[in-house]
Amino acid sequence: MCRLAWRQRAGFLSEPRMISLLEGKGPGSKKPTEKVFSLRLTVTGCNPRVWRRLLVRETMWLSRLHDTLQVAFEWFDYQTHVFTLDEQRFGNPVRKDDFVVEDDRDVSLADLDLGSRDKMLYHYQFGEGWEVEIRVEKVSPLEKGSSYPLCTGGERAGPPEDCGGLDAFHDMLACIKEPNTDLGREWLEWLGPVYNPEICDVEKINKALKKLGK
Repeated sequence: MCRLAWRQRAGFLSEPRMISLLEGKGPGSKKPTEKVFSLRLTVTGCNPRVWRRLLVRETMWLSRLHDTLQVAFEWFDYQTHVFTLDEQRFGNPVRKDDFVVEDDRDVSLADLDLGSRDKMLYHYQFGEGWEVEIRVEKVSPLEKGSSYPLCTGGERAGPPEDCGGLDAFHDMLACIKEPNTDLGREWLEWLGPVYNPEICDVEKINKALKKLGK
């Protein structure tokens, strides 16, 4: 009997064993590429139209989208807000018998499956405030080295958040076209020299958005 066979019978060596494929460490599944949403944001009821196009990551928290909208329309987050998606509400959390608003810091755009939804509404400053319609125009893979959120287009300045609502905003636009009238002068003095309703300053918006991050 050869030495190897004797040692196996004696228990010094175990029989050679095949390694199962399940036991080996494979390369693992490839992590799915994160998506980027191209969002079209339109202030409801404004004439002429006021809108923005934003690129955002699907992992963005809904609360950060709120911050992004505030920057995009040059608002100052003085008032409460709520996102409405079907029967769900997210924003400044509220729990009453007939009205529940979930915390928008706890949910991301991916959690809402926003890419397959028709639209979502953003309400800011209830009553004489603003409604923004949010639609997903396109879904693309994340581009390495790109900065998000990013504004890629838009028209006209956002309405001043405390001008009195949609009707007052339209009155304001009509009045400042007649700067020599009493109402025209009053509005222009209240607005200040910087405000120009016809300009959407994309570069300025993106400089502010860079401070927000993802």
